[in-house]
Amino acid sequence: MARHTNWSLIVMVASITFLGGCATGYQSQGFTGGFSETQLDKNVFVVTFKGNGFTSFEKASDYSLLRSAELALETGYEYFAIIDGQSYATNSTYTTPTTSNTTMNAYTYGNSAYGNATTTTYGGQTFNISKPNVSNTIYCFKEKPEGIFVYNAPFLIDSLSSKYGIVRDGND
Repeated sequence: MARHTNWSLIVMVASITFLGGCATGYQSQGFTGGFSETQLDKNVFVVTFKGNGFTSFEKASDYSLLRSAELALETGYEYFAIIDGQSYATNSTYTTPTTSNTTMNAYTYGNSAYGNATTTTYGGQTFNISKPNVSNTIYCFKEKPEGIFVYNAPFLIDSLSSKYGIVRDGND
């Protein structure tokens, strides 16, 4: 029975590591996170990026900016300003299951039995998990306005795509 438990634990840990061992990629919102957007007006959007426990705040912020730039271009705008921004983390913990194995040696000497036993316990580690969330409300412009800071969408797409090795298909 102990061998079965050890293999089950190994398979479970390997599965969790395989499925969740990477930072959230640049993708639409899915099981492991990603971006989403909501249109509030003709040229106003809320763009959100949710990362997993392996995603840094920097990457979540950059991916939210990248999606904002793409969205601006997709809707016919070349510039955008962030009029409201929020960053926060969803925090949780995970504790691995605990298993114990006991080995014993016994021997007899005359009418007496002697021995020793050793118990080894595995697991029980607690991991803190912080998942970054970045949300920007953007206002898009067809031409660069004077007197306010705006992002240049095509430039930002090139810059952030290059930073993260995101290959563009040429239609962007």
